[in-house]
Amino acid sequence: MTATKAGFVALIGEPNAGKSTLLNRMVGAKVSIVTHKVQTTRARIRGVAMEGDSQIVFVDTPGLFRPRRRLDRAMVAAAWGGAADADLIVLLVEAHRGITAGVERIIESLAERGTAQPVALAINKIDRVEAKTLLALTEDLNSRFKFAKTFMISAEKGYGVDDLRQWLAEEVPKGPWLYPEDQIADLPMRMIAAEITREKLTLRLHQELPYQLTVETEAWEDRPDGSTRIDQIIYVARDGHKGIILGKGGETIKAISQAARLELEEFLERRVHLFCQVKVRPNWLEEAERYGEMGLDFRDGDL
Repeated sequence: MTATKAGFVALIGEPNAGKSTLLNRMVGAKVSIVTHKVQTTRARIRGVAMEGDSQIVFVDTPGLFRPRRRLDRAMVAAAWGGAADADLIVLLVEAHRGITAGVERIIESLAERGTAQPVALAINKIDRVEAKTLLALTEDLNSRFKFAKTFMISAEKGYGVDDLRQWLAEEVPKGPWLYPEDQIADLPMRMIAAEITREKLTLRLHQELPYQLTVETEAWEDRPDGSTRIDQIIYVARDGHKGIILGKGGETIKAISQAARLELEEFLERRVHLFCQVKVRPNWLEEAERYGEMGLDFRDGDL
């Protein structure tokens, strides 16, 4: 009988490096929200990928950046916490941006922390640069840190992703699987539903609305007819933000709810009745309960 393998893999990198896109590509389903706005991943979302006899559990960490607010500090702590707990780490670097100040800080932190786990380098978005530039970037990065292996990938297009997944499957420790084979994410469904709605809000309002909003699934009811009713609250910090989300005659919230409902129906493979309310909570960024809902530790935001 073939021995099974299973382990945790942390994806780290700057905001917008493509971690969520890579996670979704690896798992083959949408478990982490993907937008063009940075810092959209807040909680340590796990996706589960099967490769032969190996089960790879991905820890999709928030992007590593210089924190300014409590929420930022809690997100960065969650990212390093996810890396410390993992069996393997994959650092994503954007090919076209190269070695930014942020990438330098991450590599320095990896060296300072003296991580015992193997760290792989994945240079992402390789379709955006010429081969010569890519080669020089690879050499420069490998001269700064002893990476276990380097991969050239495009998470969006899928180039090189299979090679990375196969390598990870080989490297995870021997042991029983950590999740049932058909379970793709360990986030409660209520949280995934909230993330889907938050993605639609971010996509629709990326110019007008800052990060000061969060979505919580207040109630979830699986009905006898096979459909599901989901009630959500969108918390914002100011009255003006509420007006932006509602839109003229409620048009904006209606469009956002419809987009979220359609994606939820596809994800859950059943009919969904989605009801969204917008509430103003001026100090939600300082409420421990809101952090718990996002899978973050409020205390990690302490100065």
